[in-house]
Amino acid sequence: MLSNNKGLFVPAMMLALASGGALMAQPRNTDSAAMVGNTPAPLGPPYVVGGVTYTPTDPASYDEVGYAGVAEDGSDGGATATGEAFMPSAITAAHKTLPLPSYVEVTALDSGRTILVRVNDRGPMRNDQLIALSPGAAAQLGVAGMTPVRVRRVNPPEQERAALRSHAQAAERLETPAALLKVLRGKLGPAPSAAVPLARAPVADKPKPAPIKPVSASRPGADFDTAAPKPVAQPARAAAIPKPSPALPKTGAYVVQVGAFSSRARADALARSLGARVDPGGGIWRVRLGPYATQQAAQAGVRQAAAKGFENSRIMANDAR
Repeated sequence: MLSNNKGLFVPAMMLALASGGALMAQPRNTDSAAMVGNTPAPLGPPYVVGGVTYTPTDPASYDEVGYAGVAEDGSDGGATATGEAFMPSAITAAHKTLPLPSYVEVTALDSGRTILVRVNDRGPMRNDQLIALSPGAAAQLGVAGMTPVRVRRVNPPEQERAALRSHAQAAERLETPAALLKVLRGKLGPAPSAAVPLARAPVADKPKPAPIKPVSASRPGADFDTAAPKPVAQPARAAAIPKPSPALPKTGAYVVQVGAFSSRARADALARSLGARVDPGGGIWRVRLGPYATQQAAQAGVRQAAAKGFENSRIMANDAR
């Protein structure tokens, strides 16, 4: 009996060692990039912005319209609420209550263009904005400054999630039909005022800047609500009166939209620099080149805007005819 048991024990030990060796030989996953920010973080406690308390939640569905701004930095200096470094070129956004991270489709209500965005930060730090887009997300969406948007939470496939986590872009969605855009615009509240965004506590004894809103040239991703330095007065010289943007003809099938602004002064400044026109509507001023008879002719307007630093100008049907 003893010899028989010993005979069974030896092969069993060899099998166990072989199995253990195989398990130890399996390589460990060291691909940290594929794992960063892929699991929702704890929602966190309620917090207050501008006297309003916000409580992070995890809704099964989220679909809202409002206004989007552009975030030039993370909520914690150069970092985001998820602990990641803020990447201006990444397709990310800040939201006050959605889980971090989460994914949303953002639609520009002036053009119907829709992109997929990864929410990885808290904000925006003003109560009249629904979401704050990174400069990269604003560029892909083709907007600048305050913009009316629809924000809808989605559950994209892992391939698209991985693309956004690696700071690449996901494929754009189909444009929103005109009939739906009209309904969504009807749900918008009043356009945000051109007030300075809510910020952290001011530094003691720091003099307040003079409340001046001079007209200055715009740039992609600029904060269109920030006042420029006070200009030096010119003695014995009358102040120049800004000229309105040129009244271009409105006939033609296509236009090139360079940007949409909540400030008429900003829109006029950009229009003058480009030789474009300003089309108002719904509290938003849109800077457009054209019109053009064909899409091929409109490419000249796209090149003209790109030469001025606006790489994401968009050819659209002329709705001002």
